Amino acid sequence: MVEVHLWSGLRSLTGGQQVVEVEAKTTGELLQALARVHPQLQAPIDAGVSISINGRVIASGLTEPIPEGSEVYLMQRLRGG
Repeated sequence: MVEVHLWSGLRSLTGGQQVVEVEAKTTGELLQALARVHPQLQAPIDAGVSISINGRVIASGLTEPIPEGSEVYLMQRLRGG
């Protein structure tokens, strides 16, 4: 199981939960599992999110492995400017 910490804008879509647990081994599996458990997250996921794994931000790439015990955050996609 992966504990996923949600940025504040997503918490209302999960009943106020700050942390959601899902079964996933890659970033793609993580996003699929989150949308399956909380269908309201599908629209923000489709719009673009970033995943932080142990402090490293992954903005794209669905095959990135999630090591067991990782600190995982789901946040609004970070963009340069």
